[in-house]
Amino acid sequence: MLFYIRVPSLITPVHCITITEEPLKDRPRFTDEQWQQMTKGLNQLGSIAKANGMQLCYHPHVGTGVQDLKDIDKLMANTTPENVKLLLDTGHLYYAGVDPLAVTKKYANRIKHVHLKNIRQSVLDKSEEDGISFLDSIQKGVFTVPGDPKGAIDFPPILQELAKAHYQGWLVVEAEQDPNKTNPLENAVIARTYLRKLTGL
Repeated sequence: MLFYIRVPSLITPVHCITITEEPLKDRPRFTDEQWQQMTKGLNQLGSIAKANGMQLCYHPHVGTGVQDLKDIDKLMANTTPENVKLLLDTGHLYYAGVDPLAVTKKYANRIKHVHLKNIRQSVLDKSEEDGISFLDSIQKGVFTVPGDPKGAIDFPPILQELAKAHYQGWLVVEAEQDPNKTNPLENAVIARTYLRKLTGL
C-alpha cells in the first residue's frame, strides 16, 4: 500500500494534458519549469515503483509534450536510468518524424517495453498535408500492423538491435484501426506470421 499512499503526494495540481482533436502543430510545448517539475516527479515515482518491485517506463506519444527526438533526449538526460525506462513505440516515433531504429540504437539499454505499430505513409502524408488531428488520422487509417505490405516501417533492423541489447520484455503488436474498415483477425494473423518469421518466437 505504500506505493498508493505516496503517489498522490507527488502530484501537483497543474494542467491535465490530453489528446485532443487539435492539429498536431498545436501540441503542448513544455516550459523549462514544466520539464523540471515533470522529470523530478518521474524520478521520484520511478524510485517508489522500484522499491515496490515495479518499473516506471515512459511512453513518448504523438500530440503530447514528449513527442519528438529532442523531447525524448531531454527526458532521458534528466531522469535516472535505473528509475525511468523508455517505452519504444515504433508507430508514434515514425509519425512524429523520428527514426525508430535510431532511438532503439541510442537508448537500447533503457528500453523496457515495446509497442510495434506500422504506418501507412500515404495516409500520414495526407494527414500532414491537410493539417488534421492525430485522432482524425487514426480514423483515416494511419496505423497498421507489422507485416502489412502497405506499411512504411522497416522492422528487421529494429528487432535486431533489441536482440543485440538482450531485450527480454514484451513485443506488443498494436493495430489501432477501425474494426469496421479492416478485419482485426486478419491483421493479427499478418502480424503474428511476420514476427514469427523474423524472431522465431
